[in-house]
Amino acid sequence: MSTPTERPTNARAGEFPLPVVLAGARGHGSWHLRNIRRLQDKGLVRLVGVCELTPLSEDELGGQLVDQSPDFGALLDSTGAAIAVICTPIPTHTDLALIAARRGVHLLLEKPPAPSYVEFRRMADGVAAAEVVCQIGFQSLGSHAVPAIRELIAQGALGRVIGIGGAGAWARDEAYYRRAPWAGRRRLDGVDVVDGVLTNPLAHAVATALALDGSTRADDVTGIETELLRANDIESDDTSCVRVTSAKSRITVAATLCAERPDEPYVLVHGTAGRITFWYKQDRVLVQRSGRGPEEIEYGRTDLLENLAEHLVHGAELLVTPESTGAFMRVVEAIRQAPDPVALPEDAWDLIPGERRRVVRGVDGLVAAAADSLALFSELDVSWARPKEVSTG
Repeated sequence: MSTPTERPTNARAGEFPLPVVLAGARGHGSWHLRNIRRLQDKGLVRLVGVCELTPLSEDELGGQLVDQSPDFGALLDSTGAAIAVICTPIPTHTDLALIAARRGVHLLLEKPPAPSYVEFRRMADGVAAAEVVCQIGFQSLGSHAVPAIRELIAQGALGRVIGIGGAGAWARDEAYYRRAPWAGRRRLDGVDVVDGVLTNPLAHAVATALALDGSTRADDVTGIETELLRANDIESDDTSCVRVTSAKSRITVAATLCAERPDEPYVLVHGTAGRITFWYKQDRVLVQRSGRGPEEIEYGRTDLLENLAEHLVHGAELLVTPESTGAFMRVVEAIRQAPDPVALPEDAWDLIPGERRRVVRGVDGLVAAAADSLALFSELDVSWARPKEVSTG
């Protein structure tokens, strides 16, 4: 078996199709499995291995035969993978990324890249030292709407930008928090997890808002305020907001997994002469400007694994580098260091029996109001969120 030192970085990324190993192929990993198959049909990659504790069945693999092993490093060695897609529990991201990096294997690392800023830096610095390429899996940042909105802002189409809001009103039932031992946890066996609404399921809202502000690096952040709450019987937060102060503006993102009527999350750019609403999962943009009628535009999207492959073979610009997620990781760190989430009073939420999920009364409007006004929950008229629940980082 060859050793990592015998396998230089550029030796396995010269031409299509690039051999890919997927670590974590169930749950959200099944999306990556389907996406790899899609790109395999285009001749860009080929699936050569799957790393799972329990091997995938032939049906799960769509009839394709690939190497499988719970030993990630051994699988990378035996398959000669050029790319590893890592979609495993959050606390494992850094160690697995470094196992791949030491073997010269390039990475698509699922978000959040790490559960703490220290672990993020260990991963990013290790990847850089190994001279491999790492793409962080914020799929919304592959949307062509992101540079288009940035260009409108730069052109002054909205006047002066006042701030950016983000809103996510999703629903998750009680089984969601039982799907894995780390689900809904801040820590597990003494290890950071930080599986909260803003750091995992609706992390794209935070990352996209930061990207539209042009404040993506760690040094771009000058202050962070958090309010973490929970309706569910979990350790982490399910209804929260964060306000980030950057050198350019204020960014307030509010999110819940206890929505009354779940809807598409969005980011809202406020300007003195207009506003832009970006439904980032749909790549849909609404531009509203003074003196002009509203304009709605749908954009395309570049898949991040496809972008990584094109970068390795043709030198295309990589869309989501580790350093460009530094500001997001500052938010993760602020949430990690904040006091444990406050349990909402029982009269603030209802249990929907048939769906086995908890719904916070009025939370949909509250999340929207926070994004619209750039205010924290405690600054809005809601009895269960008071200033004592604000943590400043």
